[in-house]
Amino acid sequence: MSRLLVKPQGETGTVIAVTPQSAGWTYVGFEVQKLRAGESTKAATGDREVCLVLVSGTAEISAGGEQFGRVGERMSPFEGKPAAVYVPGQSDWAVTAVTDIELAICSAPALSQKKVKLIAPETMSQETRGKGTNVRHVTNILPETDPTADALLVVEVITPGGHTSSYPPHKHDQDDLPNESYLEETYYHRLNPPQGYGFQRVYTDDRSLDEVMLLEDGVTTLVPKGYHPCAAIHGYDLYYLNVMAGPKRTWKFHNEKAHEWLLG
Repeated sequence: MSRLLVKPQGETGTVIAVTPQSAGWTYVGFEVQKLRAGESTKAATGDREVCLVLVSGTAEISAGGEQFGRVGERMSPFEGKPAAVYVPGQSDWAVTAVTDIELAICSAPALSQKKVKLIAPETMSQETRGKGTNVRHVTNILPETDPTADALLVVEVITPGGHTSSYPPHKHDQDDLPNESYLEETYYHRLNPPQGYGFQRVYTDDRSLDEVMLLEDGVTTLVPKGYHPCAAIHGYDLYYLNVMAGPKRTWKFHNEKAHEWLLG
């Protein structure tokens, strides 16, 4: 199995756990917890900032001494917008599931003392990118235009069956602003219906890294560097939650020259 592919472990509790140490990089941490109604989880952020994303379900959430009450409306990542809570460093958070929930815990180094914030679904912008079979639908949870976070960039994308995404192939692995930013990235994939599959390739110009991964429901892929396009097969929509972080909180990417003509 590819070292860039993380498969879920079990059906409940922590099913995905990616740390900077396990990934072999510096910035991004990512975890998925699945809780039954009535179950709880909590943690302290320490020297990291956290974005809690309710991929599905409703939960009671508190963070940094604030009570947000019931958060989350959708029961599937393929239905509407998510709800999220930003938690700064040197704080804590607690989540109690009202319904069964799927909770994504996105993290990166905290660089300053920010404020706790509820990111409600109605505040998230949405956009459609691409054309033809490269159309995909984007929900911005923590975009670079939102100053809430120090390092985290969080977005979710739905790619219709038969379409490509993160395409034409692009990369962001050089700290060379304003041309390109260095950002590590995770993709958390879900499929609808769940028995479907897709593909993701991660590769560099010199092909020192060149891997193609089978995307099944619930897997996470790691993008330490290189281009990273996805493809959803006909009949199965592909959802992914992206977490990015690096030394500077900006998304400047470089398209692979061989395929850049597709933008014309």
